[in-house]
Amino acid sequence: MSDLFQLLRDAAPMLLQGTAWTLVFALASMLGGLSVATVVASLRLLGPRWLARLLDLYVSAFRGTPLLVQVFVIYYGLPSVGLQFEPLPAGVLALSLNAGAYLAESLRGAIAGVPEGQWAAAASLGMSRVQTLRHIVAPQALRLAVPSLGNTLISLIKDTSLVSVIAVTELMLATKELISTTFQPLPLYLAAAAIYWLLSVLLERAQQRLERSLALPK
Repeated sequence: MSDLFQLLRDAAPMLLQGTAWTLVFALASMLGGLSVATVVASLRLLGPRWLARLLDLYVSAFRGTPLLVQVFVIYYGLPSVGLQFEPLPAGVLALSLNAGAYLAESLRGAIAGVPEGQWAAAASLGMSRVQTLRHIVAPQALRLAVPSLGNTLISLIKDTSLVSVIAVTELMLATKELISTTFQPLPLYLAAAAIYWLLSVLLERAQQRLERSLALPK
């Protein structure tokens, strides 16, 4: 037992560093994905029909293919057509585009959940559809989308483990490097799993508090 504690004590600095990078990747990808989703959802609603169809294809493609394949396409495939990324930008780009597709659907559903009467009332006041979306519908839709946004961030925390395949040093790659020198896979993988679990639980609690604070009074 003392050997196990010593192993975890020695591994702690590297695991914590990997955890920090995991959080950085997840938050950066969440911001990138939310930016993509906002543009996609707005253009699908307000843009020309051909553009909406094109964006529907993007959403379908990124939701219908494995994230690992998307990482490989961006990091290993795009250089063949002259687009080359370092591991960190490639990982964030892949996670952002993947999250953006899911978040775009979440925002679309949230916007659809706002009563149609809101649009009609705003039009009767002389507001354009863009103004209505920005000032009337979007704030209400954002409140409805909070559970989906929180779930996406939790998923991103776990999905960052996939970017270890392109040598991005996050928690999973840090764990693999420790295993290669200590030859103790079980306790180190369990430690990594515990860290992912802890991060997910903390984010779930934060999401629940945010939902309660945004809830409309009954």
